[in-house]
Amino acid sequence: MRRSALTLAVTTAIALTAAACFGGPSGNKAVPEPAKPVALDRYLGRWYEIARYDQSFEIGCEGVTADYSKRPDGLIAVKNTCREGSPDGAVRVSEGKAKIVEGSNGAKLKVSFFGPFFGDYWVLDRAEDYSWAIVGEGSGKYLWILSRQAVLPEADRDALIGRAKAMGYDVSRLKIVRQPPS
Repeated sequence: MRRSALTLAVTTAIALTAAACFGGPSGNKAVPEPAKPVALDRYLGRWYEIARYDQSFEIGCEGVTADYSKRPDGLIAVKNTCREGSPDGAVRVSEGKAKIVEGSNGAKLKVSFFGPFFGDYWVLDRAEDYSWAIVGEGSGKYLWILSRQAVLPEADRDALIGRAKAMGYDVSRLKIVRQPPS
């Protein structure tokens, strides 16, 4: 289990670095700045991945969750969990750290799963009550729709996809993530 977590972390770091350095398809050529400030204490906790742009480090992942918590050193602990192949598949975990970008009102973070390599993580939009978030970064290559609920009613999911489309994202590239029923 420990070896697969390390492999996932290394693969994630390499994929993020390669995508940032060497290009790749962008789903949005004009990514907007985050719409609202983010209060870290309200953003912490568990998020369920509802939809995403599929990336090499997440291919085959279902039942994806992301857990954020404060670390004693002032950084943010990040724990991403993937279920391989199905919502009840084998668990794969990747742990990293994040820091808030100064001057971003808490809406932009730098996230690292491996060594000194940090990637951008922007909370582009969120609910007033922090029940959902749309996350991306400046290149438009990454997009995640997150929720505090594992499964959303189809109308709510479609409304969030519509918000991403209104921000300029090619929503035809979204993969809907299967979550275990709650």
